[in-house]
Amino acid sequence: MTLAGVATTSATADAAAPVGPVIQDGMAQPVFSSNRNDWIREEVWIETPVDSDGDGRNDRVHAEVTRLRETETAGLKSPVVYEVSPYYAGGNPITNHNVDHDLNEAVRPGKGWQNRGGSVRNPATDERLAVAADADEAAVGTGPQPAISTSHESNWLPRGFAVVHAESLGSGKSDGCPTTGGRNETIGAKSVVDWLNGRARAYNATGGEVKAPWTTGKVGMIGTSYNGTLPNAVASTGVDGLEAIVPISAISSWYDYYRANGAVVAPGGYQGEDTDVLGEYVYTRADRQVCRSVIEELAKAQDRVTGDYNAFWDERNYMNDVGKVHAAVLVAHGLNDWNVKTKHAAQWYEALKARGVPHKIYLHQGGHGGSPSVNVLNRWFTRYLWGYENGVENDPRALIQREDRTLVEYAEWPEPAAAATELNLAPSTDGASGVLTGDKTRLGKPVTETIVDDASKRAQTLADTVTSPNRLAYKSGTLTGAVRLSGTPQVSLRMSYDRPAANVTALLVDYDQNGKAKIVTRGWVDPQNRKSISKTEPVKPGSPYRLDFDMQPHDYVFQAGHRIAIVLLSSDYEYTIRPTPGTTLYLDTTKSTVTLPLVGGAAAFTAANG
Repeated sequence: MTLAGVATTSATADAAAPVGPVIQDGMAQPVFSSNRNDWIREEVWIETPVDSDGDGRNDRVHAEVTRLRETETAGLKSPVVYEVSPYYAGGNPITNHNVDHDLNEAVRPGKGWQNRGGSVRNPATDERLAVAADADEAAVGTGPQPAISTSHESNWLPRGFAVVHAESLGSGKSDGCPTTGGRNETIGAKSVVDWLNGRARAYNATGGEVKAPWTTGKVGMIGTSYNGTLPNAVASTGVDGLEAIVPISAISSWYDYYRANGAVVAPGGYQGEDTDVLGEYVYTRADRQVCRSVIEELAKAQDRVTGDYNAFWDERNYMNDVGKVHAAVLVAHGLNDWNVKTKHAAQWYEALKARGVPHKIYLHQGGHGGSPSVNVLNRWFTRYLWGYENGVENDPRALIQREDRTLVEYAEWPEPAAAATELNLAPSTDGASGVLTGDKTRLGKPVTETIVDDASKRAQTLADTVTSPNRLAYKSGTLTGAVRLSGTPQVSLRMSYDRPAANVTALLVDYDQNGKAKIVTRGWVDPQNRKSISKTEPVKPGSPYRLDFDMQPHDYVFQAGHRIAIVLLSSDYEYTIRPTPGTTLYLDTTKSTVTLPLVGGAAAFTAANG
């Protein structure tokens, strides 16, 4: 039988081409040809309404279309799986900013060129990441990959979809300029959706106009990292025809990618990178001079001196327009992704949830990248692109890969049973570590402990060290049962400093039975931005100030026999500016707390805290 033109018979790939997609178990089946000779390929340039390179002509986005010949012959129109990227043409040698300097200094000289970590990106998936479509985790690539991956075609064309790959403005065969999340990039990517719905014009290599009568106009965007960020950006415009997105390890606010609570903070693995560096990396269009002033403006407007949030960052904050999103959003993110940190997924997902947008989240134990399985994607695209009511909106909203690599479904994320649990910092009695406790600590006269900054020492080293002047540690008792954290930890510290500027870093650490430290999550703050991320206020040496800041969201189970700990340090070698050692921080433990979102709340912590 059929439903709204959708075949639900048991047709096989050997049968004649069906008049509609075959749906079984709520998923489109691969019943169309997987032979590439049966596919139609087109190359088009889509006109946008922006002129970001200032040449007096509207920018054009280069795109490659792949669709099935047999569906066209049968008169079946296809929805589109669409990925847009600035990486298909590769990248340029780049020089990162120098981070070994005192705070509040404008220093540009770099550490020599690097290719985003000293290795060649996989342009199709970003950060040397090869995502296996049927795997629950991402695998690390071993070298350069084809400029445009064909995995989407092999997955989706046999299921009746068409596939579009496009190059972001300023990259490859597109014109315009790269602006690292700027408005023009969003409009460029959006224009492809407009063309697929008859609202924009496209041209072939000879200048002839190309239309898209072969599509239903229903579009699903997917991609990893920058390629996953652009779906967030386009969805935030509310464009008609974009029915679903799958942002994988995607940015929701570029400020939160390169800054944190007023501090200049690097994406993991790329110390010293910033918007100008990334813009230079993806500036691969043929004309190498037309966008020079645009790249230079990025360097000025990003403000690496104060780290303040400003109009530049506000333009690149997709949270501002989350209210316009109507596309169904399947968020995918690695719980151990320190490149695009988990805050991006958490704040985007929470805002969509609050607004009733169809939503689902997949969290895995890997790092950067990692797609949901084809079955999970298929159910999503079948529901929202083919319009087949398979009940995906009634499924559990969260799919989380636990520490033992098993996949567990939860009704929602963060876990609704998680409650904010305020814990106190009791000072050290043995010179090694203090106590993380639910008991009230002694009030009255401050109990002060000190941290001497040494940016040359890595956070993992300091967490593993039994005693050090460069960090403070506060540990729970040995847990008698498992305790699950689900959500965003918060830190509230009363601190003073002997210099007018300092870094402050907090780590949430799991100590195992042997005392080995595992950093679960972390957070950073600039004390000069203690009141607002938009305004730097001087710090008077010796004067105490309140610091309230977040750590990166997580979902983690502390096992019985382990200890939960907060470790405080100043500079974080891998992430923050690295000033001259010696700044001293003074912590008033009697007025400092950490709040953890624990499943079962304070009662669960108390019951397990031996």
